[in-house]
Amino acid sequence: MSGTVGDFFVRRLHEWGVRRIFGYPGDGINGVLGALQRAKGKIEFIQVRHEEMAAFMASAHAKFTGEPGVCLSTGGPGAAHLITGLYDAKCDHMPVLAISGQAPRTARGSHYQQ
Repeated sequence: MSGTVGDFFVRRLHEWGVRRIFGYPGDGINGVLGALQRAKGKIEFIQVRHEEMAAFMASAHAKFTGEPGVCLSTGGPGAAHLITGLYDAKCDHMPVLAISGQAPRTARGSHYQQ
């Protein structure tokens, strides 16, 4: 069976040294979450209660470990909630990668939830 884009994405993150991702699940990122599950623990997913906390935790991870911090959210409001934590990382010059999903093209402009 060939891999999905999510599988490739997770493999590449692992090659770059990412071992932990902080995030909040949602429809726009189900492909990545499925790939993380199929990766069998190569990258740990830590589910948070709010996207803003995911970004702050990724920033703190980068500050205390020296590794890149990674946060994950759905698109739209989920991505907007990452901003405060990402700004914290920017102010402290910390390497944080924000990954946000996107609604399917067929749903855009149709009052889709996100």
